[in-house]
Amino acid sequence: ATPTLTKTMLFITHLGDTPVVIFLTLLFALFLFWKRQRYWLLTLVLTVPCGMLLNSLLKIAFARARPSFNDSLVLTTFSFPSGHTMAATVFFGTVAAFLVWSIRGRGRRVLTVLVASLLIALVAFSRIYLRVHYLSDVLAAIAAGLAWLALCLTGVDTLRRRRSHFKRQRLSV
Repeated sequence: ATPTLTKTMLFITHLGDTPVVIFLTLLFALFLFWKRQRYWLLTLVLTVPCGMLLNSLLKIAFARARPSFNDSLVLTTFSFPSGHTMAATVFFGTVAAFLVWSIRGRGRRVLTVLVASLLIALVAFSRIYLRVHYLSDVLAAIAAGLAWLALCLTGVDTLRRRRSHFKRQRLSV
């Protein structure tokens, strides 16, 4: 550990802070509203705030104590799963899903997924580096975040398809 690396990790870990994720979510929501992407806006609203709420419920259910080191940050919340990592997973995962859906070209899509994955991994690593989480905390947060993201993407897409199907049926009658 060096002072420069610690400062860098503190900066990176803020990408998963609740106020930062809420701010970024609001900015992305305004963009989606402006672009009239109502199903993506619904996906964002379900995925990020509800995913962060799910993380809080999981923390209460597991009630796992944080790592205890002489030089670790003192936090009073539970450790499992990592809230910063789950917030980063659901937010950057939703943005990546939108971009993969909206851009053309396999290379650009792969790059989008890689950048989102790197951001999530950096937030997860920063939480371990700062000694506020165990490896299992961040891995569980990524798994739970991806599962929640997949559920929300599938649910909203199913809703979109059904509404489109019913609209076509009404027009053909």
